[in-house]
Amino acid sequence: MFVDRRDMNLASAQEAAQAALGSLCERDVPIGPMTTYRVGGSADLFVRVTDRAELPAVAQALEVSGLPLLIVGRGSNLLVADAGFRGIAVSIAAISDAIDIDADAALVTAGSGVLLPVLARRTAGAGLTGFEWAVGVPGSVGGAVRMNAGGHGSDMSASLVSVTVADLAQIGAAERDIVQKMNADELGLRFRGSGLQPTHLVIDATLQLAKGDRQTAEAELSDIVQWRRANQPGGQNAGSVFVNPVPGEVTCGALIDEAGLRGYRHGTATVSDKHANFIQADDGGSADDVRALMRLVRERVEAASGWRLRSEIRLIGFEDEF
Repeated sequence: MFVDRRDMNLASAQEAAQAALGSLCERDVPIGPMTTYRVGGSADLFVRVTDRAELPAVAQALEVSGLPLLIVGRGSNLLVADAGFRGIAVSIAAISDAIDIDADAALVTAGSGVLLPVLARRTAGAGLTGFEWAVGVPGSVGGAVRMNAGGHGSDMSASLVSVTVADLAQIGAAERDIVQKMNADELGLRFRGSGLQPTHLVIDATLQLAKGDRQTAEAELSDIVQWRRANQPGGQNAGSVFVNPVPGEVTCGALIDEAGLRGYRHGTATVSDKHANFIQADDGGSADDVRALMRLVRERVEAASGWRLRSEIRLIGFEDEF
């Protein structure tokens, strides 16, 4: 009987990782439904970290297995292939949902699992300004740091002071050596991106905001929410699919419109009628259909305009390059 050596090596790697993780490890956990697309497959190995003391075991599992790592937050910018993820997916939501607000100093520390709209409302309610833009962004603090999320003329880099990061590439180290503070200027923040490595797990972030008027801040929140509802679709999507080639000047929505693709359907995925830079997934649909439609859109836009669009969504578990 023929045995595929790649499968044998994968099985051995999974066994090694599972041995290092022990009871922390779960097998074949659906992670597609954890994303805002709500489509896609499972992670071969899944870890729900509930205490920082468990992080060295994750680092050890990565070292002995050589398997790839995926940090799963709120899943607002992930698309997981229908075939799933052949690696170790880690969630730290259980230890990263705290918010600490020092209104006098206008300093805010929030766990990586805190939803951006929640943090925007909490800071506005405390009379702090500078984070109102985040009320319409469906992601979490950790993902927002990693991709320097933004909108409405601002982004994370505008107020980010520092982050607490677990570097899971620190093999054989104690928790105190794995977890470190990094200043914002060490993160390599750029438009919709950062220099954080796949093995860097954001635990929390500290923001410097400004003292302001609560009513004014909450009115701005209301305006942003109304604008989002009027101009962007709800449902199963991950927000903007492509990064604007020239922010404020050349937008993906306009380029996709000009290519005649607004409302275009491929299988269970559709270019939104409301905003052409959003791709909607059908309930019970296919992540592979979403990715195929992304490819089609990029090819058509490039043929029509010369612009080659770059994905704002992280594509997980797909065999070929996008």
